[in-house]
Amino acid sequence: MDQPCVFRPIRPGGRWLILGLLTLTSACTLGPDFSRPAAPAQEGYIRDPVSATVAAQGQAQRFLSGAEVAADWWRLFQSASLDAVVHQAIANNMTLQAAEASLRQSQDTLLAGYGVFYPHLDVHAGADRERSAPIQQGLGTKGAIFNVVTLSGTISYTLDIFGGERRTVEGLQAQVDHQTWLTHAAYLTLTANVVNTAIARAAYAAQIQATEQLIELQKQQLQTTQVQVRSGTTAYSAILSLQSLIASNEALLPALRQKVSQAEHLLATLEGVVPSEVKLPDIQLTGLSLPKDLPVSLPSVLVRQRPDILSAEAQLHQASAAIGVATAAMFPSFSLTGTYGTAGSSPGSLFAGAGRFWSVGPSIDIPLFQGGRLWFGRKAAIDAYQQAAASYREVVLESFAQVADTLKALEFDAQALQKQAEAQAAAAEALRLLQANYRSGLVTYLDLLAADVQLHQVNIAYLQALAQRHQDTVGLFVALGGGWWNRAAATSSRPGP
Repeated sequence: MDQPCVFRPIRPGGRWLILGLLTLTSACTLGPDFSRPAAPAQEGYIRDPVSATVAAQGQAQRFLSGAEVAADWWRLFQSASLDAVVHQAIANNMTLQAAEASLRQSQDTLLAGYGVFYPHLDVHAGADRERSAPIQQGLGTKGAIFNVVTLSGTISYTLDIFGGERRTVEGLQAQVDHQTWLTHAAYLTLTANVVNTAIARAAYAAQIQATEQLIELQKQQLQTTQVQVRSGTTAYSAILSLQSLIASNEALLPALRQKVSQAEHLLATLEGVVPSEVKLPDIQLTGLSLPKDLPVSLPSVLVRQRPDILSAEAQLHQASAAIGVATAAMFPSFSLTGTYGTAGSSPGSLFAGAGRFWSVGPSIDIPLFQGGRLWFGRKAAIDAYQQAAASYREVVLESFAQVADTLKALEFDAQALQKQAEAQAAAAEALRLLQANYRSGLVTYLDLLAADVQLHQVNIAYLQALAQRHQDTVGLFVALGGGWWNRAAATSSRPGP
């Protein structure tokens, strides 16, 4: 036999539970939903792009559109010493360690922010000795001294009806993304600074060597000139002029050695050690191989891989979430709170039934008048979003300009180095011929002196052009984002621990 349906009233606690569930199901998230800025449609960075540079001393560089950027791009210079310096800096650099600590901080802040989605449970215990004053309640009785011991627990839960808390957590996640890209940017800047400083140090050392070789050559000329002066075929003023030239060239050496020291001190700082303890390998400028195949990422790919662009995008996301937070603040906020406890005159009487107390119920806070604070706070959040959007577009434009600059620089570097090599060969041959003619008495000392100066200037200019070509190659890898997205694959493919 079927049992009749019996209506049973819902207990008070059940009513609040059902009310809370119904409220949660109808919740919404105010503010704009963030969408990533669209990738640019253009396929290049410069007008009339070339596929390769001219060959300078038999070395041309090819530009491979759409090719991948190696994570350890500095290894393309094929120098084990350079690779060791870079890895030493990665392991010990203070700026990189600070960036990584900031990233961990933002991640922990995000985890703390997730706590809003869980009920908050608090326990309170207290013991007080009090004296009552019945006159405060309008009673004429005498006061009494008594003890009160309480033990209670409170559970509360914020109902995120309008999504303000969700937008707050969304902003914290965007902050984690922002700090992540700042860490990648610090890594990229560090590796680029180490490689560029190592190249500059090698270039200064090569200039010192070239200057010392020229001075040695001029000293040999001085000996020859002294013989000619003693034989009466050359005026004594030639000896003085040559001595002056030697002293002038020797005066160049301290400045070059100072630049080498400054480069070494900078490398020490990048490696996280004091200058007195730094141990740097000897890196020869001519021992660095010039990377021949250079990747050129498409603009639509560049905006998804450059750390500074991604960092600006994360800031834009954070500003978008802030609009939602400011919008939700204009609407009522709801919470559920329940308290249960017991009280007595001594710890032993805490669990007597007469001292038990409890309360449960919802609460609502409705902002009615704030003097325009909430309204203009939302407008300020919208203004901040527009500012972040403009900053994002500016970073993208600057990034494209940086890629364009390095592509053109590499073209011009190859042309300049080609001409410097031709000038170097011509100056060296001219000096060799003049030296032979001078020993035979066919040319004057002034002709030989001019050839010496010209060769020195050409050698220095050639070394500077060679170093500039290497550094602009570094600049292209940096402008393309440094290949951080391939770092895990590069680490796993490297032999050794």
